[in-house]
Amino acid sequence: MVETLTLTPSSSWRWTQFHHPRRWIPSLFSNQKTLFTALWIVFIFSVLYWQRDVTTGLLFFRRDFPVKQMPKLRPMAFNLTDFGGVGDGVTLNTAAFERAVLAISKLGKKGGGQLNVPPGYWLTAPFNLTSHMTLFLAEGAVILGIDDEKYWPLMPPLPSYGYGREHIGPRYGSLIHGQNLRDVVITGHNGTINGQGQTWWKKYKQRLLNNTRGPLVQIMWSSDIVISNITLRDSPFWTLHPYDCKNVTIKNVTILAPIFHAPNTDGIDPDSCEDMLIENCYISVGDDGIAIKSGWDQYGISYGRPSTNIVIRNLVVRSMVSAGISIGSEMSGGVSNVTVENVHVWNSRRAVRIKTAAGRGGYVRHIAYRNLTFENVRVGIVIKTDYNEHPDGEFDPKAVPVLEDISYVSVHGEGVRVPVRIHGNSEIPVKNVTFTDMSIGITYKKKHIFQCAYVQGRVIGTVFPAPCENLDLYDEQGHLIRRSDSQNASDIDYDF
Repeated sequence: MVETLTLTPSSSWRWTQFHHPRRWIPSLFSNQKTLFTALWIVFIFSVLYWQRDVTTGLLFFRRDFPVKQMPKLRPMAFNLTDFGGVGDGVTLNTAAFERAVLAISKLGKKGGGQLNVPPGYWLTAPFNLTSHMTLFLAEGAVILGIDDEKYWPLMPPLPSYGYGREHIGPRYGSLIHGQNLRDVVITGHNGTINGQGQTWWKKYKQRLLNNTRGPLVQIMWSSDIVISNITLRDSPFWTLHPYDCKNVTIKNVTILAPIFHAPNTDGIDPDSCEDMLIENCYISVGDDGIAIKSGWDQYGISYGRPSTNIVIRNLVVRSMVSAGISIGSEMSGGVSNVTVENVHVWNSRRAVRIKTAAGRGGYVRHIAYRNLTFENVRVGIVIKTDYNEHPDGEFDPKAVPVLEDISYVSVHGEGVRVPVRIHGNSEIPVKNVTFTDMSIGITYKKKHIFQCAYVQGRVIGTVFPAPCENLDLYDEQGHLIRRSDSQNASDIDYDF
C-alpha cells in the first residue's frame, strides 16, 4: 500500500524556459548553414522522441517521465505493483489488475480505494472495475489491451440491440468494463488506455471475426461516473461506451484513432444515458466523434430507455469518415433535451448529424446547437431519415421516428461544401427547425447548397448562404417576413 499526497491545481501544467546566450554557441556552428542543419536534426529527433507510441505501438525512443506525486483521492491508495504488476509491455498484468480490484471491492463502506498505475506499459486482457473505485493513470502510464481475441470474454448482446451489432450472437467485452456500479472514477495525469486496435481492424476488414468487436471502455447500468484527464486511443470498436447510465461526467479527455482504416472507432457513445456532461475534449477518430444512441429498431423500442439531459460543450472534433457529433442512427428509445455548444469541427466529412429511418420508432426532440464552427467540412448540418441499416428483418417499417424542435444558433465556418442538408420525407417530416445567426463560407457556388426536403421551420435574422424555400423567414426582431408554402419541396442533391 502506498500513501500519496494531494497535488495543488496549479501543478497540472508547467512550462520551463531555457536561455541560450550567444556566447555559448560553439564555433562549429558559426556557419549559418551548419547551424540550420544541426537544428533540423535536433527537431527530427525530438519528434521521434515524443511520438514514440503512435498507432504502431512501438516502444522506440521511450522516455522516462519525472516522478509526479499522485494525489490520494480515496481513503486507501494502492499501486499496481503491490499486486505483482510489471510495466514492461510484455508481462500480462490481468491477474494483478483483478487482485487490485478485489482488494478495493472490500473497501466500499470505508469510502473505497484508489488504484495507481505508475509510468510504464501495462499489458492486460480485459478486466472489470468495482464500485467506489478510482483508477488513476500516472503521466507515462499506458494500459495496453492485448490484441489476441482469445483473451477477450464473450458477452450477451446488448438488450436494446438484440444483436451483436456486427454479428448475430454474443459480442466481445470491453478492455475496461463495469456493470451495476456506483461512484467510479477513471482519471490521472493524462495517462493512456490503448486498445491496440490495429489487429482487430485488419481482421474485421478481412472478415475473420465471428463476433462483434469490443469497446475500449464500457460502463453499464451504473451511476455517478467520472472520466477525466486521460487519453484513450486505438480502440478495437467504439471507444467509450456508457450504456444505460445516470450522472456521467466526461471531461478533459483526448480520444485518438486513425482517421482512415480504423472502422467504427467512435469516440464517445452515450447510449440510453441520462444526466450526462461531456466537455473540454479533443476527439479525432475513424467514425463519429460522438454518437448519442438509445437502441436499435424493435429491440430499442422494447427496451425503452431514452438518452436525455445531455450537455456537450467545448470540444474540438475531427471525423473524416462520418460526423463530428451524431444522434443515431440507433435512437429507438428516444433522444431528447440535448445541448451541443462551443464545438469546433475541422477537416471532417460531416459536422453535426441526426440520422434515423423508418423502423426505428422513437423520437429526436428538443435538441439545441449553439456556437458551432465548421472548418473544411464537406457537409455542415445533416438530418437524414433513410439510414436503412437494421439488425434483422423483424423490424416494423411502420415504426417511424418523430423529429421535432431542433435549433441551430450562431453557426459559422469556412471551407464548407454543403452547409445544410435536411432530408425529411413524407413519412418522417422534420418539424419546427430553427436557424438563427448563421454565416458559412462555402467552396461550391451552386444554386441549391442549403438543401431541404419535407422540412417545417423558420429562419430568424441573417443566414448565409440563402436558406431553402421550405422555411419561414423572420427578421431579427421576430417579425414574420414570408410564410413558406413549399415545406414538402425537395432540392436534395447528393452529387455534391
